[in-house]
Amino acid sequence: MSTNSKTPTPTLFQSLIPILGLIVLLVFNVLIFGDNATSGANQVALLLAGAIAGLVAWYLKMSWTQVMDGVLESINSAMSAVLILLMIGALAGTWMLSGIVPALIYYGLQVLTPTFFLVASCIVCALVSLGTGSSWSTIATVGIALLGIGAALGFDEGLVAGAIISGAYFGDKMSPLSDTTNLAPAMAGTDLFTHIRYMLYTTVPSFSITLILFLIIGLMSENTASASNVNEIMSAIENKFSISPFLFAVPVAVIALIVSKVPALPSLLIGSVLGGIFAIIFQPEIIEQVANVAPTLENLNKEPETAYRNMRIFALENFGGYTAVMMAMFGDVSLITDSETVNGLLSSSGMKGMLGTIWLILCAMIFGGVMDAAGMLARISNAVISLAHSTGSMIAATVGTCIVFNLTASDQYLAVVVPGKMYANAFRKKGLAPENLSRTLEDSGTVTSVLIPWNTCGATQAGVLKVATLDYAPYCFFNIISPFMSIIFGYVGIKIKKINPETGKAIN
Repeated sequence: MSTNSKTPTPTLFQSLIPILGLIVLLVFNVLIFGDNATSGANQVALLLAGAIAGLVAWYLKMSWTQVMDGVLESINSAMSAVLILLMIGALAGTWMLSGIVPALIYYGLQVLTPTFFLVASCIVCALVSLGTGSSWSTIATVGIALLGIGAALGFDEGLVAGAIISGAYFGDKMSPLSDTTNLAPAMAGTDLFTHIRYMLYTTVPSFSITLILFLIIGLMSENTASASNVNEIMSAIENKFSISPFLFAVPVAVIALIVSKVPALPSLLIGSVLGGIFAIIFQPEIIEQVANVAPTLENLNKEPETAYRNMRIFALENFGGYTAVMMAMFGDVSLITDSETVNGLLSSSGMKGMLGTIWLILCAMIFGGVMDAAGMLARISNAVISLAHSTGSMIAATVGTCIVFNLTASDQYLAVVVPGKMYANAFRKKGLAPENLSRTLEDSGTVTSVLIPWNTCGATQAGVLKVATLDYAPYCFFNIISPFMSIIFGYVGIKIKKINPETGKAIN
């Protein structure tokens, strides 16, 4: 949002005050609340930091209306992510109830060996995300199943989540179907396929190093899951669910919808409904267990006989499938087996389980909205631009700006759009082709968002996988390596395309 022309431009010190306040509050929260910081403490910290930003805006003579317009615009930009989160919660619930996720775990344990599991997980997620163009959908479907398999094989959840996210973000970054892959060249002023071809130079080395690291970890890890333990898990799943390859029809259908460019929200809704239908068809015993109508019926039978009471009894006796599917979509569902390990895998919280993440996203967007409306984000970015003189420093400045926007604006799209607009002319004046900028935006803005707990991406993936951001972030090797690879290429001068600043034509 642009600031009012009558509003004084904030100084760099003024712009940094809310960020410093946020950092102090977040450090205290981690020290005091630990892993539970995202359960409420970090949300409050973001609101308090937003209040500090609001005080700076007030000092700059901004009106309450200006500040609120910025907040509402920021929240509105995150609404599609909020709706997708709710659908992911519903999908996770019905896919658990129908046996789809247990089937993926069951068959995955048969074919994935511990040594190559991390590499295989990374590659599988990369291929699915490349085909769908969506890291979020990949992580919410294939990723959840792979996390369960990894837990069964004895791997740390943070490590497995790192492999899943690394692969998913590689595929998302390189897919022509991805929104950020289309957004970055549009902001920089180049075309989609030139952008993708130019990304190969930094992305392929980053992903190759990532696979090597996961292979080394797999070779060096001491597998804690013996064959008997794996067989016990498979047996518990088989005894609880009706496992069939036909269950894979639902995830295949969802992937086909996304590949066919059906938007994520209707695709996930269709996947949720299909999961519920398959639950009724394939898992009647589990449906009865989840519906748990007997106690309710017993209570109703004690009430005075009325038409309403009779209708409720009729509905409970005849529509247990509807009850169970609705519960899976919106609330907590835990399926009990003979294996404690399996019990930990076979639980979901539906849409309800996503509310904490949505709370975090909304608070983050409030903070980012005030910062943007007061011109503080732009002031910080301009300070970074003034320090860039060489090609390497220009690319490093772009990387740093994208990361700052992911930290402060808390949104992946803003971390691509705003720096893209800011640096387009600067890159051209320095004789750098726009694909240098678009590649750098993806190498930093797209992939680092998931490493920040209060960013929409970091909060979402932590909520979907039920693994804290700070637990998986150290293992997201691809996401960590990518911005450094971009900076290295910039300073060394590898694959840096130059243009004539006057004509815009390539000169090398």
